[in-house]
Amino acid sequence: MLLATWNVNSIRARKDRAVAWIQRHQPAILCLQELKADQETFDAMMFEDLGYYVAANCQKTYNGVAILSKSPLEDVDIGLGDGEEDPQARLVAATVDGIRVVNVYVPNGQSVGSEKFAYKLRWLERLQRYLETRCDPTQQLAVCGDFNIAPEARDVHDPDFWEKETLFHPDVREALQRLMRWGLVDAFRLHNDAAGVYSWWDYRMLGFPKNRGLRIDLILTTPSLADRIQGSFIDREERKGKLPSDHAPVVVQIAPG
Repeated sequence: MLLATWNVNSIRARKDRAVAWIQRHQPAILCLQELKADQETFDAMMFEDLGYYVAANCQKTYNGVAILSKSPLEDVDIGLGDGEEDPQARLVAATVDGIRVVNVYVPNGQSVGSEKFAYKLRWLERLQRYLETRCDPTQQLAVCGDFNIAPEARDVHDPDFWEKETLFHPDVREALQRLMRWGLVDAFRLHNDAAGVYSWWDYRMLGFPKNRGLRIDLILTTPSLADRIQGSFIDREERKGKLPSDHAPVVVQIAPG
């Protein structure tokens, strides 16, 4: 079975691409981020007609996440559920065939030292508490999504430049490492050691043709699920063509449980 994550950067703009990608690859589970659509608009996309069950946390114009699954979705969570007042739609979770799937769209942070950067760090702390209180590192769990954090220098085309920015700053990398110390491994790295393999490229300054990218879209799994992962890839081809997202899908192959 294929488990995939993809920041589509507006499902309205990218619906045809999303449908075509689904039809080609037939993922068992697809986590989407940055829907930029309210619930009514997203429902009108009719992914059910492709054979998928859907759970979505929508927000008009900004943010928004969804899980599409060929199997029924159980125990759905919409948002972090921690009692904090926060209108931003950044998390949806569900259980699919015994695998707990948490789909996240971590804040970008805008600029280091800004209020949005502080919000990013707070949100990561809240995600940490969510895992600690709602999940178990011994269960089969995948935390997928656009983390807006590149884990290591080999995941960044220019580490010296980017460590001063919100996507590779030491503070956000440490927050990601804390999450992983709870009991998660980077599924892509189980079968791919190469540097210079990215999932996001800026639209500007020929970022994609020059491969000036970052690997910020991640699938993190607990060890028990990692044992079932047979391979992974980033679908760079999906960044090409007409009206692409600035992100490419990240995919792992999971053996039957």
